[in-house]
Amino acid sequence: MKHRRAFRWIGGIFASLLAVTALFFLSAWIGSSIPRNADWTEPEQGIEIMVGDNGIHTEIVMPLVSGVKDWRTAFPASDLPDPSRPYTHVAVSWGERDVFLNTPTWGDLSLPTALNAATGGDGLLHAAHYVRPGPGPSNRPLRITEAEYARLVAAIEWQIPVSPTREVYRGYASYDVFYDAPGTYHLGNTCNQWVSDVLAEAGVKTGWWTPLPGGVMKWIEKPAAD
Repeated sequence: MKHRRAFRWIGGIFASLLAVTALFFLSAWIGSSIPRNADWTEPEQGIEIMVGDNGIHTEIVMPLVSGVKDWRTAFPASDLPDPSRPYTHVAVSWGERDVFLNTPTWGDLSLPTALNAATGGDGLLHAAHYVRPGPGPSNRPLRITEAEYARLVAAIEWQIPVSPTREVYRGYASYDVFYDAPGTYHLGNTCNQWVSDVLAEAGVKTGWWTPLPGGVMKWIEKPAAD
């Protein structure tokens, strides 16, 4: 009898975890399917950005220099291990500090780190510099007007520490670094939610709640195959 009660108890916990997980994914699908800026359409002319996706994490890829913003001051190449390459774009994203700094690969992600991030962790900005990144299914181009890009820039600038002594943390490669940033990461405010919030601030159509990368990418068309 004791063994049966133990099995029922374990089974109940397992069933509850499955139910919570299923509810999270269903809520994420519903929330990401409700549009913000529903009337927005992509203009014929403007500034081309990209939204990158590695399957778990999304980022906003922008020209390093444009008529609206020169990112070389906010994200100088001198912060990079390899500042000498002819960088043309910078990709900016936001995430949880411990996950960013202590998981160079997803195989390094531990359960305590994941649980801490899910329930509340400090934010961190990631800036990766690229040389002429090409479009693809996981790096989708998106054209926006100069006014929309200016609003997008302003939304990102708000996240950048203004102190001249801001901390710079080594990235995963020779072309990326991390910076301190405001905000608290949790399941309701993930890296992918940050991307959709920035796009929404610019006036671009995106989902209301996008904790998963698919919720962001579903609003951006794949580039046509050559």
